[in-house]
Amino acid sequence: MASAAPAATPAAVDALETAGRIVASARGLTKRYGDVLAVDALDLEIRRGEVFGLIGANGAGKTTTIKMLITLVPPTSGSAWIAGRDVARDDAAVRRVIGYVPQLVSADGSLTGIENLRLSARLYHLPRREIEARIRDLLTFMGLGEAMHRLVRTYSGGMVRRLEIAQAMLHEPQVLFLDEPTVGLDPTARTAVWEHLDRLRAEHGTTILVTTHYLTEAEVLCDRVAIMHHGRVIALDSPAALAASVGPGATLDDVFRLLVGADIETGGALRDVTRTRHTARRLG
Repeated sequence: MASAAPAATPAAVDALETAGRIVASARGLTKRYGDVLAVDALDLEIRRGEVFGLIGANGAGKTTTIKMLITLVPPTSGSAWIAGRDVARDDAAVRRVIGYVPQLVSADGSLTGIENLRLSARLYHLPRREIEARIRDLLTFMGLGEAMHRLVRTYSGGMVRRLEIAQAMLHEPQVLFLDEPTVGLDPTARTAVWEHLDRLRAEHGTTILVTTHYLTEAEVLCDRVAIMHHGRVIALDSPAALAASVGPGATLDDVFRLLVGADIETGGALRDVTRTRHTARRLG
């Protein structure tokens, strides 16, 4: 049976961070909302340059974990670091080294693609002499060069997601956080988004932390995945290793059913389900 891999000791994590091999880590990271324990004493290490997946049903704690790591939500207890910066004590420095693409659509449909990126560049306080070249290079890299002067409301769902990833990459972050980036997209659009993410990792060395409901997607594209359930990581390893621990021919779906006792779509708060459906409509 698959089980959570033991977390490295603090001394081992410190050594790996010093060597530059771990770009993000958490120890005992916990978040409570009143009597609700959303994230329960999470220990995590993200290796530099990997694609790391957080998977679990709605309400498992994935989004709350990301929001703590990117400084949007303060932890109740525990600690976390991104590129050597403490997320609680040095939040401004953390934001300079991360990019974030939320599940809800964030691009402005009344602006063109290039105008959206120019607005983001001003928010990041990028040097004016670098803005135009960087914007055009990113839009071309994300397959949007020919559409940069079109209004975003004319874009397909996949194009919108690629634009938002370009926005998040403008300041060249070390870690890119993606919350359900392909929800609501058809298979062709999902494939295009992931192809560009894979290029980001390969050509820029970007570390990617992604939450997803698509276990087949995580199985193919993630170097390692952590399965979350009721705020805890209950299994963590490469997709192949997790599947092999269940038996020959097993998949991540099989691992999830065995550990959680349900399909990944089961459960979740009404707010989470509503948000997912709203995103799907916006991108559809």
